[in-house]
Amino acid sequence: MNSKPGSKAADKPAAPQPNAAAKLHAPLARLLRPLVRLCIRSGMTFPALAQLLRELFVNVAEHDFALEGKEQTDSRVSLLTGIHRKEVSRLRGAGAPVHEAPAAVSLTSAVIARWLAAPEFTDAKGEPLPLPRTAAGEAPSFEQLVASVTKDVRPRAVLDEWLDRELVTINGDDEIELVEAAFVPRGEDDSKWHYLGRNLHDHIAAAAENVSGPAPRFLERAVHYNGLSPKLAKRLEARSRELAMEALKTANREANRALAKDKGGDARWNFGIYIYCEDVEEESDGSGEGGRS
Repeated sequence: MNSKPGSKAADKPAAPQPNAAAKLHAPLARLLRPLVRLCIRSGMTFPALAQLLRELFVNVAEHDFALEGKEQTDSRVSLLTGIHRKEVSRLRGAGAPVHEAPAAVSLTSAVIARWLAAPEFTDAKGEPLPLPRTAAGEAPSFEQLVASVTKDVRPRAVLDEWLDRELVTINGDDEIELVEAAFVPRGEDDSKWHYLGRNLHDHIAAAAENVSGPAPRFLERAVHYNGLSPKLAKRLEARSRELAMEALKTANREANRALAKDKGGDARWNFGIYIYCEDVEEESDGSGEGGRS
């Protein structure tokens, strides 16, 4: 389910901690490095990024740091951001960043999630069943799968798009099979940009909340080892993929079942897992495990 960000006073950011800005410099530089690399690779220049940051600083100060019962002024936004008051006045009112998923991305995710979770569309091991295009009665089919999520889009249209995007294949029995590509947007698939923003936003938001408050609110942990051989690193990466997919499938099945009984509302939940492996030496503290990223 998608939702708009909350605006309750309890959700407002806490007051800055002493020396927090100085402590933030090193982790922020490390966090931004791969994003700067992505910007350069994608053709986004520094002036364009600087303008985006200026707009975001004003937007966040305007919407997230307003004092309850008081009008947010250009002068206060300027004080919070360090941006000149005239520039603040020009940039204010641009609107909050968009949080909604594109319709096509939302539909694809919902149908795949149901295929992976609903017992009528999975086998005894919880794997997605190959589905005929149509079937008589209550027998599972691709048409029934799509119809269980939406009545506004024809199953044939969904199938044609998914075949084109290589999310499914047709086997020798003329059944539709879900393939691994369905889990990872690739190539020119625009949904990968949506997931880049959503998943990184939620991970960074969880980590930022944990370092801002008196006690960690969200689970945000990692197992990490340095000084490995490339062979062992690749083996651990492959094994962690298997463990991660099992965890994601289990969470999806339980969430899908619970959703059927839920009254609905404006809350949002995201459970994500990341794996990273590289062949460069970092500051090594020996073999370590169980730390927060």
